[in-house]
Amino acid sequence: MWSGANRAAEEFYAGLLQEFDEKKKGICKDPFIYEADIQVQLISKGQPNPLKNILHENETIFIVEKVPLEKEEPSHIEELQSEDTAISDLSTGENVWLLALPIGRARQLIGFYTMAHNPNMTHLKINRPVTALPPLWVRCDGSDPEGISWLGAELISTSSNITGIVLYMVTCKVDKNYSVNLEDLKKSHKKRHHLSALTAGGFAQYELFKSTALDDTVAASQTTITLDISWSPVDEILQTPPLSSTATLNIKVESGEPRGPLSQLHRELKFLLVLADGLRTGVTEWPEPLEAKSAVELVQEFLNELNKLNEFGDSTKKDTETVKHDAAAVDGSVECLLTVRGDLDFAEQLWCKMSSSVISYQDLVKCFSLVIQSLQRGAVQPWLHSGSNSLLSKLIHQSYYGTMDTVSLSGTVPVQMLLEIGLDKLKKDYICFFIGQELASLNHLEYFISPSVDTQEQVHRVQKLHHILEIVVSCMLFIKPQHELLFSLTQSCIKYYEQNPLDEQHIFQLPVRPTAVKDLYQNEKPQKWRVEINSGQKKVKTVWQLSDSPPVDHLSFHRPDFSELTLNGSLEERLSFTSMVTCSQVHFK
Repeated sequence: MWSGANRAAEEFYAGLLQEFDEKKKGICKDPFIYEADIQVQLISKGQPNPLKNILHENETIFIVEKVPLEKEEPSHIEELQSEDTAISDLSTGENVWLLALPIGRARQLIGFYTMAHNPNMTHLKINRPVTALPPLWVRCDGSDPEGISWLGAELISTSSNITGIVLYMVTCKVDKNYSVNLEDLKKSHKKRHHLSALTAGGFAQYELFKSTALDDTVAASQTTITLDISWSPVDEILQTPPLSSTATLNIKVESGEPRGPLSQLHRELKFLLVLADGLRTGVTEWPEPLEAKSAVELVQEFLNELNKLNEFGDSTKKDTETVKHDAAAVDGSVECLLTVRGDLDFAEQLWCKMSSSVISYQDLVKCFSLVIQSLQRGAVQPWLHSGSNSLLSKLIHQSYYGTMDTVSLSGTVPVQMLLEIGLDKLKKDYICFFIGQELASLNHLEYFISPSVDTQEQVHRVQKLHHILEIVVSCMLFIKPQHELLFSLTQSCIKYYEQNPLDEQHIFQLPVRPTAVKDLYQNEKPQKWRVEINSGQKKVKTVWQLSDSPPVDHLSFHRPDFSELTLNGSLEERLSFTSMVTCSQVHFK
């Protein structure tokens, strides 16, 4: 019996150590399989962490769970779901519940991890000194009387020795009528750990904004803005965070919200990306047009209007009127936030016409043929902003002097011409906003608007600049922060994107003073409230948490009795979830 346990501990430790060493070397691999039915994966800092809803730490950990079923027959899945363990609609993730282990198996694996690190287990065939591995957490199925959802183990070590281990237990449940007293939690912690002095730290998270679906056919965007607040000491359960707390805004924004004020600008960006992809791959997937008239008709009408205005010598006035008409797509309800540009030049207005109507390569050729012919005849003498290096702007400047280069509208030339004027237009849009709102200077934006890199890289940088704009405008709309905070957010985003690729799943964190955001949370109910009691040792703690969503993704939570719900009360409004983290400390002598 003992020899079997020893071998199992040796094998388990060897697998963990290999996974740990390969991760340090930057070798990416699938989770390692232990005894055919168990998988272990090492989650590094910054990666999605299934414990994030319970423990606030963001450190490297091992997650142990069942090997996922590759393909289960529906009938077999139904057999697995008894009436008592049926998956509730509240659970998240597809079949995540199948990853949880029975409590006996989980304790066995925690035991192997403990044995391997115990310096007194010298009979084990493990190289000494033992390498201290990251904490180990095992998913549990909650089938025991206590309803345990996680078991964890974390080493206690000095600079050279492993001196002990902390064993964690997490329980979760639906608890509409929770009753817990802070003093009772403190007494329980003192009794368990035989300690007298302790501290209680609080954490609250407020959901300031979360995007919702338009309807059943359009999924909600992933835009969320939350406020995390930490403080100490805690005076009572569900205490409102004091103004002396530490607060952080967490902002994740997905571009392209169809109801947002930037929807038109985002569509122009998407069209720009279509052109860039077409140049790169040789295949252009043209989007559906917004205009009823064809691109050729719109461009011809545009040129005719300019020709008439040119005859009367009043082209500037008409240009401005056309601009205001083209910019009317910006949502008027937030016109105070976004200054509608009234200075689009000829090339920018041409971009607005063509980006909303071109549906083929032939459209491009015909439209640019019309433009070049008008320039050659002198029928139009359009004005341009300075600083553009596009092919079209060069031709326009040449037309002022009656001599123009011959341009062959074949191959990639028409696509490149439209892409260039689109880049110029969008860059100027972003510059206008950030400088107009006093959130950045030209020097701050230099990386994003520089023409010194190749076209594909320019498009990539403009895409990042658009995401910064989406982040800033989302905050302006939904939390209405002071200018100082918006400036700090803009600068933080700029610094991030100067060094990182586009990532719309990235959560931008911005420290804020609670006094600056007190109106956003003081009269609101937090979506998560937590108290952590410890005695000066970070690893030895008792945690109690209340949340409005399931804190564990691999357990089913039974619905309450629907007869208790009022006509005006929804399931979401009535449900509360409590979770408890307790621990015990074992010293290796």
